[in-house]
Amino acid sequence: MGGAVSAGEDNDELIDNLKEAQYIRTELVEQAFRAIDRADYYLEEFKENAYKDLAWKHGNIHLSAPCIYSEVMEALDLQPGLSFLNLGSGTGYLSSMVGLILGPFGVNHGVEIHSDVIEYAKQKLDFFIRTSDSFDKFDFCEPSFVTGNCLEISPDCFQYDRVYCGAGVQKEHEQYMKNLLKVGGILVMPLEEKPCHSESGKSKIVQLPPLAVRSLQDLARIAIRGAIKKIIHQEALNKNGNGLKNTPRFKRRRVRRRRMETIVFLDKEVFASHISNPSDDNSCEDLEEEQREEEKNLPEAKPDPPVNFLRQKVLNLPLPDPLKYYLLYYREK
Repeated sequence: MGGAVSAGEDNDELIDNLKEAQYIRTELVEQAFRAIDRADYYLEEFKENAYKDLAWKHGNIHLSAPCIYSEVMEALDLQPGLSFLNLGSGTGYLSSMVGLILGPFGVNHGVEIHSDVIEYAKQKLDFFIRTSDSFDKFDFCEPSFVTGNCLEISPDCFQYDRVYCGAGVQKEHEQYMKNLLKVGGILVMPLEEKPCHSESGKSKIVQLPPLAVRSLQDLARIAIRGAIKKIIHQEALNKNGNGLKNTPRFKRRRVRRRRMETIVFLDKEVFASHISNPSDDNSCEDLEEEQREEEKNLPEAKPDPPVNFLRQKVLNLPLPDPLKYYLLYYREK
């Protein structure tokens, strides 16, 4: 499924197209989509298709179309601090975007039947945490994944504020899915009327990840990073008046000339004639040629690389290096 919007040249252009088509309608969802590059969840040889509005499948690895994920994110009505269960969590792409909205005090769990896909998702999650410029801009709720059949979850499991199941759910399992939900929660899933054919083999009860209580050390890290972000934001307000601004792109000077036409009235007849003026002679052509040469010699404007102000502030703190790196989640950049 997919193909609802035009392909993009990059992740941002794809998101622009989804916004224009009203698949992305809220700022929180837009920020999450822009923060995580869809291409990072593709195998290298298939990345050329990452910004098309199409589903992708290779072996057990599967990504739904961007228009589907954006509709799901909007329908879930995510807020910081909520609990989320992703049934059929796959590559972890959706779970990671959800984690950016849930924040450090949310719950983010996923169940995936294929163990090789779980390993793939963990690799992608680790890559995002270590290398993404977006990680330090958010308070992240890191997803936890378990292997198992989402229809065999332990009946005494924790209930969630938000539940998503990407696979088609038969009518006979509708109540089972609802039982995973807290009162007042939201469940998003495709409901099918086709009869379910059970696979042969022994079932295995799936135990979801426990609700972890954050350590005092981890809470201190969250608080310190939050305080530094507030300082950075206030400094930006004091400097710019309205927060951090993007470095303006260089704009080439363009010269526009209008051709002068003179209309001469002779009695009752109208005589149209072009009368030369100083800007139309050969010297003007020479000037234009010089202008073109000048533009060719100008360096191409390249945006400055993004500055990670949080990292700079932490590294400048009068603290031992191991503590600094702990505050930075041991990130590479």
